[in-house]
Amino acid sequence: MFFNPSRLEFARTRRGWTKARLAKELGLQVRSIQGYESGEYAPEPDKLALICELLRFPAEFFAGDDLPSIAPHAASFRSMSKMSATLRNVALGTGITAFLLNDWIEERFRLPEADVPDLSDLSPEDAAASLRRIWGLGEAPIGNLVHLLESKGIRLYSLAIEAREVDAFSVWHEGNPFVFLNTIKSAEHSRFDAAHELGHLVRDRHSMLHGKIHSPDMEREANAFASAFLMPKASVLARRTGIVTVGKLIQLKQNWGVSLAALAFRMNQLGLLSEWTYRNLCIEIAKNGYRTSEPNPMRHETSQVLRKVFDALRSDGISRSALARELCVSKEDIDNLTFGLALSSVSQIDSQSQKRLRIG
Repeated sequence: MFFNPSRLEFARTRRGWTKARLAKELGLQVRSIQGYESGEYAPEPDKLALICELLRFPAEFFAGDDLPSIAPHAASFRSMSKMSATLRNVALGTGITAFLLNDWIEERFRLPEADVPDLSDLSPEDAAASLRRIWGLGEAPIGNLVHLLESKGIRLYSLAIEAREVDAFSVWHEGNPFVFLNTIKSAEHSRFDAAHELGHLVRDRHSMLHGKIHSPDMEREANAFASAFLMPKASVLARRTGIVTVGKLIQLKQNWGVSLAALAFRMNQLGLLSEWTYRNLCIEIAKNGYRTSEPNPMRHETSQVLRKVFDALRSDGISRSALARELCVSKEDIDNLTFGLALSSVSQIDSQSQKRLRIG
């Protein structure tokens, strides 16, 4: 069987393994792993079988063509300074696996085309207001942000990574915008992360595509965009109130689907809070543990597109196991990308039943 050495390196880094760890588990020297990954020689059948078991990829995966890649500068990671190279590679590997799944889906379904304008010449506040006008949103709160982004052609996938250093990231791939959301965070924080990544997609496209270093200023501006997009100025001012307490914030945050901390920041930014009041609200929010666990929490938003796709596949008799085999990945990888939406256990893929449906 043909062995693609680049796929071994991908599988190893996708699982967060070093060459030394893999060599130890295989009972080999690191030099042997280097030889495998450089294409100097291929693993013996027994070693390949053990590699498949350890890294949780089927043998067929290692016989595939070269995979697409994501350069670190092309992805909008929010906390690069806090992120190890290992964790970054795990996240990027998740993105590349999503490209494989997305390509498979788009061969069979017609997804919404990207409607993501370039607003790089506008300030974060103006870009948020302009995008709302372009998309016909007015000043109304956004009921389901994931569904909105999907309707505009943004491909949404989940990141099942138990690490808060990876909030989310976005990337352009073959003309399509992708956003990856870490599902371990609260629903309110995840919505803000999605809006933050939308800010990168509409304001930083040139930088993401042409290798400009991702800077702290870009992160601050993406946060400002997210705040303005989720909580439009006129909408927040219309609900101005007297004395603002944490209890009042808990009531108000339901309007926009944001965290207490995000709402307090926005109100302070718009001059509705004094610095003294804002500082005390931040202290009380932290003291009550509301920075990590929201009071009156929202339900997590999940992909409408993927649910429709899976419903169609299920009706065609396509199981999750069959989909995983078709892509040469594990069922776990499919689940981790798709917000936990699972296919029922049904029959094998029937290539004659494939059909292109419009999703959206």
